[in-house]
Amino acid sequence: MLQRVDVEEKRLDDYHPIVGEEVIAEIRCLAEPLRSARVVHVNATAYGGGVAEILQTLVPLMRDLGMEAEWQVIEGSDAFFNVTKACHNGLQGMDLPFTDEMKAVWRRYNERNAARFEGEYDFVIVHDPQPAGLRYYQGDGAGDRPRWIWRCHIDTSHPNPAYWDFFVPYLTLYDAGVFTMEQYVGPGLTFRHLAIIPPTIDPLSPKNRPMEPDRARGIVARFGVDVDRPLITQVSRFDPWKDPLGVIDAYRIVKREVPEVQLALVGSMASDDPEGWTFLDRTIRHAGEDFDIHILHNFHGVGPVEVGAFQTVSDVIVQKSIREGFGLVVAEALWKGKPVIGGNAGGIPLQVIDGQTGFLVDSVKACADRILYLLRHPEESARMGAAGKEHVRRNFLITRHLRDYLALFRRLTEA
Repeated sequence: MLQRVDVEEKRLDDYHPIVGEEVIAEIRCLAEPLRSARVVHVNATAYGGGVAEILQTLVPLMRDLGMEAEWQVIEGSDAFFNVTKACHNGLQGMDLPFTDEMKAVWRRYNERNAARFEGEYDFVIVHDPQPAGLRYYQGDGAGDRPRWIWRCHIDTSHPNPAYWDFFVPYLTLYDAGVFTMEQYVGPGLTFRHLAIIPPTIDPLSPKNRPMEPDRARGIVARFGVDVDRPLITQVSRFDPWKDPLGVIDAYRIVKREVPEVQLALVGSMASDDPEGWTFLDRTIRHAGEDFDIHILHNFHGVGPVEVGAFQTVSDVIVQKSIREGFGLVVAEALWKGKPVIGGNAGGIPLQVIDGQTGFLVDSVKACADRILYLLRHPEESARMGAAGKEHVRRNFLITRHLRDYLALFRRLTEA
């Protein structure tokens, strides 16, 4: 049996004051024919990263609507997760070797996890490349033949052909594919049903619910940050695609003109990302002995509340991604009323409307210039932050995510 993840109870009605009666009524109408439907989400880790955060809310809200929803996590060794990290990067286009040994490791653990997958379900949602072989290794006799959905959270528009050619035969067995953007669907990949569902945040999670400024300042100060001086923050995994080294370079340009500025790089070390430790070391070395650069992660005691505090206190939020699936941290920061300077990559332009909710940048210098602009124009920063919060309320809250999944389940049921 795969590991089941416990989730806290949540109620859809609690979101009524935020999203309004019409949204709640639409969700309940979509869910009515799906009462008692058996749903399971399968992914690689119960913590760290946006997928786990989404499932912590999505699964209990499905239960609140009367569905029998579960969340299960696959098992794997360090060797397996090293391979799947390479798969993640290769599918996003990185030039990496993909050896026969690596393929054998991926197949072996997918076959093992498929053998441990138990239960009868109406809908099985498999997230990302790590467990993508479950459908193949389950064969056609699994339970009462559930509808299988592959949910891709990364950009496969320009994949490394060695990785893409390996994965496509496994992916085409799924009944439906779900992508963040239509442009992310890799070359030649087709599904009977394709759904475009951008990720979302939970406005009532500990990270995103409103926090009193004094409390937020007190939390941030515990990590050695001077809350009376300007603060730039990027929240992300320590990953080359997130470009924390470029953020440090942009900060150094800014510091020449604003000597009192500080930088916080706040991350989460996930169990399925062994490469993260290596890149964390590179980031620390790049920062050198600048004591105004604060590099923090969950092993320092930085959890969801602390991340929310940093986002609340910061003067400027940066997400300088080179490649990006979506970038939930952008929506989180916008929800705090902060404009975001984001890399012009992936799903970030869906959230950062250039000049309205933040700025899109393509270089270190452009990033530094926009940071300086926001530091020097606090009234404009506040205006853009307010526009960003409303943009998230209308488009990127978990209630919209739930609605989109229910609509997909209905399509699959009625097909």
